[in-house]
Amino acid sequence: MKRILLIAAILCSSLMVLQSCSPKGGATQSLKKGNVTGNWVLNDITFEGLPQSAVKSLFDEGSYTCFQGSTWSLTNSGNGSYTLPGGGACAAKTQKIYWSVSPADETFQFKKIFEGEKAKNVTSGYRSVLSSTDGNTMVIKSPVEYGAKTAYIVLNFTKAAK
Repeated sequence: MKRILLIAAILCSSLMVLQSCSPKGGATQSLKKGNVTGNWVLNDITFEGLPQSAVKSLFDEGSYTCFQGSTWSLTNSGNGSYTLPGGGACAAKTQKIYWSVSPADETFQFKKIFEGEKAKNVTSGYRSVLSSTDGNTMVIKSPVEYGAKTAYIVLNFTKAAK
């Protein structure tokens, strides 16, 4: 009887060890830096949980409409930039950034880097939900407080043609 309990305990322990070492399934598998690296075009901006009239600015740059058609260059080193196309009330602009992704938290974060600054010395930035990415399309949700809840500005990207 003791032998049977001992064998059962060993089998259960072995199964738990094998289960904890197996790769995790689910969405976080595709949310990796390699699927985010590259050149992207911001094609569409939508809203979840708030009216678009409530959104006054995006990433402290002015109107979210200035980001329509912007291009984002995200290198593997974490350096990058976004370029606003300009037009209408929007000024054309290129902003250097330092970016990263966290597959565990499903986040995309970046900080603006201005002339003469080093990324390690910049303490503020922007953290968004990396909703999906497959290497050709990417969806980033930027959280905003609206009323007593969190709403999202949804940024829909496609990979830029080479």
